Amino acid sequence: MRITQDLPVMEKLKILTDAAKYDVACTSSGNQRRNDGTGLGSCVQAGLCHSFAADGRCISLLKILFTNECIFDCKYCTNRRSNDVPRASFTPDEVCELTLEFYRRNYIEGLFLSSGVMGSPDYTMELLYATLYKLRRERRFQGYIHVKAIPGASLELVRKVGFLADRMSVNLEFATSGGLKKLAPHKTRKNILEPMRLVQNGMAENKYEIQTYRHAPDFVPAGQSTQMIIGATPESDYQILQVAESLYKKFELKRVFYSAFVHVNDDKNLPARTDAGPPLLREHRLYQADWLLRYYQFEAEELLSEAEPNFNVLFDPKCNWALRHLEVFPVEVNRAGYELLLRVPGLGYRSAQRIVRARRLGSLDFADLKKMGVVLKRAMYFLTCNGKMMYPTKMDEDYIARNLLRAGEKLPEGADGMTYRQLSLFDDVKFGGGINEKNLCV
Repeated sequence: MRITQDLPVMEKLKILTDAAKYDVACTSSGNQRRNDGTGLGSCVQAGLCHSFAADGRCISLLKILFTNECIFDCKYCTNRRSNDVPRASFTPDEVCELTLEFYRRNYIEGLFLSSGVMGSPDYTMELLYATLYKLRRERRFQGYIHVKAIPGASLELVRKVGFLADRMSVNLEFATSGGLKKLAPHKTRKNILEPMRLVQNGMAENKYEIQTYRHAPDFVPAGQSTQMIIGATPESDYQILQVAESLYKKFELKRVFYSAFVHVNDDKNLPARTDAGPPLLREHRLYQADWLLRYYQFEAEELLSEAEPNFNVLFDPKCNWALRHLEVFPVEVNRAGYELLLRVPGLGYRSAQRIVRARRLGSLDFADLKKMGVVLKRAMYFLTCNGKMMYPTKMDEDYIARNLLRAGEKLPEGADGMTYRQLSLFDDVKFGGGINEKNLCV
């Protein structure tokens, strides 16, 4: 291990922002906290870290590691102790100063702070607590803060940090304990799930305290999230989705993030290198399925099974489900319930809500659906308006699948070889022609 000592702060920043780029679990649905006039910053409920706020602004977080020194030797991690990479560590004062100076320059609206494990989990968690305490109590920073809990750290330290952060997360890493034992032998499922349960219980208790005591402090008001690595271990999409569904139900997580495995190390326990690159299409399908679990009232068992454990590469999970359940279709727009409308390909939950509201005033036709944002090139095979389909359609799986593919249902742009790169604070970025949401890190 090569530890770099006495580096300038900007050199540390280059090392520790680059070291943080593989942690994708920084997107947030946000938390609402107005400036009370005694400090700097505010927190707007809508989204952070290369996301869009309610007023249309693109807002972002300073995403850094406190240190990339680590006593763990996780096989997949670029910061593992056996890697010969430049090492750096901030001090709590340096993180505070960077956050405030970037905020004053309007570069960021909050902080995402993770860390390697330096010395011990408790020692690292104490440093994170000291950093957040200085930001909140001494420097009066009231912007958004997302912090990672260190697996194995004292639950009391995790609880103390929870009263200073908006969101907390601890990475599950893999869907099965076998995968964790193989590639992250210093971590255990118990050390990961215990802080998750503490945060869940603390949030429930805090809701009661806030209702009872007007000035009770908030505990992780924006909820908690986690991340799973996809493709480093042999779990199927079905196993991964079942674990995600269980986390949502049992731990009330706000988000589960999926990170396509990127080869940064050579190790016999890791998959062999190929020219295909990270499994980004698989990650994309899991995010689509995750959306169905959270907003479209699907269950994991409906989307996949032991007989069909992985997602279709040609169709998104919702469209694939519809093709396998043609007995449910076509759906009559003017009579179907909201839950059934959610299952129609081409209908989002917002367009389904618009349909339910609009049909109280009169009968809807396909022209009305188009105005409501329904993607008719997909939906027309599964809908009727006043008993009639948009065009004569044979309710046959092969027939509809061929027509959907002919109409442009294809792999996501660049999925056969796309790469990604975290935006650097040191890039001379010039936006022209507006910001394309698809190119942002979500």
